[in-house]
Amino acid sequence: AGESPPHVAVGLSGGVDSAVTAWLLKTAGYPVTGVLMRNWDEAEETGGECGFEKDQRDARAAARAMGIPLTEVDFVREYWH
Repeated sequence: AGESPPHVAVGLSGGVDSAVTAWLLKTAGYPVTGVLMRNWDEAEETGGECGFEKDQRDARAAARAMGIPLTEVDFVREYWH
């Protein structure tokens, strides 16, 4: 009785699906934190294209619009080295 809902971390990619997931959880009363993961170094993999920056801008904008914190983590080393 009176127990608060668990805090939920949602992977925010900058796309619609993850943003809607975060929004639905927030509106259902869950405290939500967005998590943006960088899993590869695009300069090494694609010859310099930088799609991550767009994803980062989009994820930051979505988190800001929803009023949720966004944590950014870099897993490039763990994935590739």
